[in-house]
Order: sequence, then structure tokens, then C-alpha cells
Amino acid sequence: MTGKSLSERIGDLGHRLAVEAHAAWLAARDPRVPVLARFLAIAVAAYALSPIDLIPDFIPVLGWLDDLLIVPLGLWAVRRLIRGPLWSELHAAAEAASERPSSRVGMAAILLLWAGLLYVAYWSVRTSSWH
Repeated sequence: MTGKSLSERIGDLGHRLAVEAHAAWLAARDPRVPVLARFLAIAVAAYALSPIDLIPDFIPVLGWLDDLLIVPLGLWAVRRLIRGPLWSELHAAAEAASERPSSRVGMAAILLLWAGLLYVAYWSVRTSSWH
């Protein structure tokens, strides 16, 4: 077989969406981007890059449906609101950033933050009057 497997194609699609979401995040911070596009880019990038979804991914079909509809439609709308040359510049910067190694320190900081939040939630339940 000369073609890519389904899992490789899904991985490629995920990579492309991550690069597009990063380009939207860069657009949200760029003063050359129109205000409406910046607000939409913030919302789309925050939703795409956030580990929290409107519908959790463990719910069969519906969990992925929001990611497969909301993120691409939002990215399409952001792309339509930004001039072509500017979007190409932002997309190239996002693509270059995707090729750099990820930060293990950043990942550890995020995991510690989540662990701390879970501990606070656990502590508040354990010490509440309802328990």
C-alpha cells in the first residue's frame, strides 16, 4: 500500500488543526488583525487548545462532533476575516513553531496546576458540612 493509514491521516489532520489554531492565537495577539477577527481568534484558539470541551470527548460521537465542527468552522471564519498575506505570515510562524520541541517544563507546570486544582476541590469536599 502506498497511501497513508487512517490513523496517519487523522494524525495529519490533527496536526493541521493545531497549526491553524496556533495561527489563530498569533492572529489574536497581532495588532494588524481587525478587532472582530481578533476576538473570534481568541475564542477559537482558546477552545481548540483548551483541554476542556463543551461536550467531553469520552461521550461517544458527540464528544468528537463538537471538535470536528466548532473548531474548523471557527478557524474558517477567522481565516475569512484576515487578509491573505497577513494570514500566510501568521500561518508560517505557527508552522515553524510546531517544528520546535515542546517544553517539558511547561507540561509539568500545567500538570501541577491541574493537580493543585484537583486537591483544592477534594479538600473543599472533604471539609464541607455536607460530608
